[in-house]
Amino acid sequence: MVNSKIFDFEWKEPDLSAKQTRLRTSLCWLVVISLTVSWLFPLGFGFGGPDLSEAARIKDIASIEGVRDNQLIGYGLVVGLDRTGDSVVGGQFTAQAIISMLNTMGISLRIDPIQLLTRNTASVMVTAKLPPFARPGMKLDVQVSSMANAKSLKGGTLLLTPLKAANQQVYAVAQGPISTSGFKAGGSGTSVTKNQQSGGIVPGGAIVEKAVPIDMNAWDTFSLTMHQADFTTALRVSEVINGHLGDGLASAVNSGQIQVAVPDRFQGKIVQMIAAVEGLSVNVDMSAKVVVNERTGTIVMGENVRLASMAISHGNLTIKIQTQFNVSQPEAPAFIGRVGRGPGRAVVTPDVETDIGRGRRGSGRAVVTPDVETDIGRGRRGPGRTLVTPDAGRGLGRTVVTPDVETDVEEEDSRVIQVDGSVTLGDLVKALNSLGVTPLDLVAVLTAAKAAGALQADLELI
Repeated sequence: MVNSKIFDFEWKEPDLSAKQTRLRTSLCWLVVISLTVSWLFPLGFGFGGPDLSEAARIKDIASIEGVRDNQLIGYGLVVGLDRTGDSVVGGQFTAQAIISMLNTMGISLRIDPIQLLTRNTASVMVTAKLPPFARPGMKLDVQVSSMANAKSLKGGTLLLTPLKAANQQVYAVAQGPISTSGFKAGGSGTSVTKNQQSGGIVPGGAIVEKAVPIDMNAWDTFSLTMHQADFTTALRVSEVINGHLGDGLASAVNSGQIQVAVPDRFQGKIVQMIAAVEGLSVNVDMSAKVVVNERTGTIVMGENVRLASMAISHGNLTIKIQTQFNVSQPEAPAFIGRVGRGPGRAVVTPDVETDIGRGRRGSGRAVVTPDVETDIGRGRRGPGRTLVTPDAGRGLGRTVVTPDVETDVEEEDSRVIQVDGSVTLGDLVKALNSLGVTPLDLVAVLTAAKAAGALQADLELI
């Protein structure tokens, strides 16, 4: 019995040691596998695979060929306006449309269209988008736009309007109250206007009457159309699809199209296959491009924009010309004599010399000859006095305007910086900011760099 207990004790000890050994071995292998996975996945298993942190889904960079929206358009009438509709002059077709609509409804109206009052009615164009796989009964939003001289569509109602596609077939009908996003208020010569009111929308105002037939289950192949054509991205898309669905199913036809074959296991299950393809992630390769809007000074540059070695010199020249008009208004001249009646009139009293000589026989009178020594301006005849009216255009009392032009030229010191080769976007921005350039100045710098061949990117001006 004693030996049996000792045997049992000695047998259990190696058993516990073996279990601990197996546990340690399992933990070691788990650490090794974790480290291996952590090193291999970021490197793409050592084969230059894509970095999933910068990947995009295929559904975000491509679309299925043939699965798209269809444009619809129609002509309609909007009624119920508060005298803001079309006028007779310039909107004659509105009156003709009203007469035609009433005749269709059984109301025989035979009058001259110019006799109709159309201020409560407006002619509009109605547009909508028919999404793919839209079924009859589905509701669509429609856009309503005035096509004559209506001032506002606020408060109006769109009458029943057929919406046609390019094949002249009716796919939907629209009707309903119009919602505008603006307003206009004011009076007595002042007004406040927000947004334009000659257009609006009818939310859910169109009902689909006919569907566009698409039989996807009969497809043996389908094509992916790239939103931005690129050979590298198209090749990566085909490789990712082949890696998940099987070799040889996808092939890049060109930079904008990938042809995908439907395998036997997905026959009749094309929706499942497309959903699996759209959910795959691909690293998108973008070309280096700089987009510049000269009107607003907006500049957008991709991360791959680089510059070759070059030197940049930038300086501002500011010329300020200020003109100030000086008005010289002299004081009115002194008036001599008595001041006459009325504004702006001066009376000159003549200096009369009396000469008593030989008079005429039998008269016994003395001859008095007035000698006026001063005559200013144009006077009015009168006995014994001369009225002086100042003349602002000639002589004394003339107003003179003399311009005083001051020109100031300010020129900043030009600064030159050296840009080394293989400069990234961050280095480019820092270098241009060190010059103190504005967005408008940056347009000139980038244009000059592109002309010099130092900008390694496409420059697009919009």
